[in-house]
Amino acid sequence: MDEPATAHRASPVGVVVIGRNEGERLLRCLRSVITPGRTVVYIDSGSTDISLARAASLGAHTFGLDMGQPFTAARARNEGVRRLAAIVPDVAFIQFIDGDCEAAPGWIDTAQAFLEGHPRAAVACGRRRERHPERSIYNLLCDIEWDTPVGNAKACGGDALIRVQALREVVGFRGDLIAGEEPELCVRLRAKGWTIWRLDSEMTLHDAAMTRFGQWWKRTARAGYAFAEGAQLHGAAPERHWVRESRSGRVWGLAIPVLLLLAAWLASPLALLGFAVYPLQVARLFLRERGPMRTRFARAAFLVLGRFAEVWGQFGFFAHRLTGTRGRLIEYK
Repeated sequence: MDEPATAHRASPVGVVVIGRNEGERLLRCLRSVITPGRTVVYIDSGSTDISLARAASLGAHTFGLDMGQPFTAARARNEGVRRLAAIVPDVAFIQFIDGDCEAAPGWIDTAQAFLEGHPRAAVACGRRRERHPERSIYNLLCDIEWDTPVGNAKACGGDALIRVQALREVVGFRGDLIAGEEPELCVRLRAKGWTIWRLDSEMTLHDAAMTRFGQWWKRTARAGYAFAEGAQLHGAAPERHWVRESRSGRVWGLAIPVLLLLAAWLASPLALLGFAVYPLQVARLFLRERGPMRTRFARAAFLVLGRFAEVWGQFGFFAHRLTGTRGRLIEYK
């Protein structure tokens, strides 16, 4: 890591937790971040359980998000920033964490020390792990997805410690994004000269609770929606944000099957043999992956299958864009 270090000095750190109907997961989350002298704000997004009361009983400052507008995690985080700043005006860093996650012991102190030692670093994130990867292949795929390279990064996820100065400089999250708001924020931060860092430290445990194919499909379609919108917002050079990911979804999930079916209809049924490109792609990705054979195969197969879910999500984005409407949150649990 090539940024100059400076002496550690204490700075106010606050926590913003967002959630809805998280039950016991919210309690685990809050217990992992509430310590003496640390201000924790919980923003609830229309829970029908007793989340607000339980959060307050643990010592969190609780607020309900205005549900008169369509809910987005970005809106909830921005509201959390506003509420936290009103309570602690000199807050320097904010740990964002979702209500279905639990912070690793010592993570916030580790991330704070890093940001204080690297004055142009806006974000510090670490290793997010899935709580129960053994319960389903979908949980395992999440755990693999979050194992990103350590060092200077392009983006972070929903759990991260962020410097308030940098967050204010880019006017926070885009509240209208229903997905992909964290990478989009990082695009704007990097454009202002800030850096994003992935530390070699345990950060959070996440409970995806994905046990059904339909949940995985919705989550992957949401990624496709985010790819399309991200490319529309920041797809120009030099950033080219999510252009490759959007194009890959359209090629594998739409162009290839449409062209093969047209060729079979207009020319010869033998053109259907071209669908062999999909198992061949699975084989190629299988050879590229590492780890146990079962995991490698699952990862390869779902990467290929995921292109169809992603293009479905892209259809949703373009449909909303054509009709001038805003999409609603795509929830998988």
